[in-house]
Amino acid sequence: MKIRRKRTAITARKLLAAASEVFAQKGYRDATIAEICERAGANVAAVNYHFGDKETLYKEAWRHSFSESVKAHPPGGGVSDDAPPDERLGGYVTALLHRIADENNKEFLFVQKELANPTGLLDEVIHKEIHSLRKNMEKLVHELLGRCAPDIQVRFCVISIISQCINPMVATKVRKENRKNNDGPPIIDDIEAYSNHVVRFSLGGIRTISGEAEKVSTSEKEPKVS
Repeated sequence: MKIRRKRTAITARKLLAAASEVFAQKGYRDATIAEICERAGANVAAVNYHFGDKETLYKEAWRHSFSESVKAHPPGGGVSDDAPPDERLGGYVTALLHRIADENNKEFLFVQKELANPTGLLDEVIHKEIHSLRKNMEKLVHELLGRCAPDIQVRFCVISIISQCINPMVATKVRKENRKNNDGPPIIDDIEAYSNHVVRFSLGGIRTISGEAEKVSTSEKEPKVS
């Protein structure tokens, strides 16, 4: 019985790995269960047994890709939770850039295909999986901006930081995979240098926003002369 359960678990993992590759390459609509099963060395009935249908396999394949990506590149980047906030931001940015650049990472290619040809199937699972990561990032940015920073300003700063990471790195990854296409933004080869740039650029913006908010707060507290 234990051997059977072990084989069943192995088959499920092979299906998830194969599905991650096929869905990332072709998107949900162009991917076929037949090709996924062929790559996994399993029969079509195995998909029905483990996942029920193609939609569920698609969601679980993205979740699998995300989980493997986070294991390989922990969000904190190895920086201690007790480190100053600017160092923790550097760890977060570096980890995110390496996650995207990792050739074994499929989660961002999933999302790219989904944006190009939306199915809506990943909306809930992505929201659920990245919720804690986003909240941690918001907490860090709130710390950098100051306690009085409004939530909307925190969210805008988080969006700006993450966009600096995702957009150019995904473009770099796509261009490297499609070497015949020389159009588009420059390829980022030095991740450490780019990470330092993103952190400096972001901290500069955060300081400016924080300084402006402090000036407004001070002026409001000053007594008005009639």
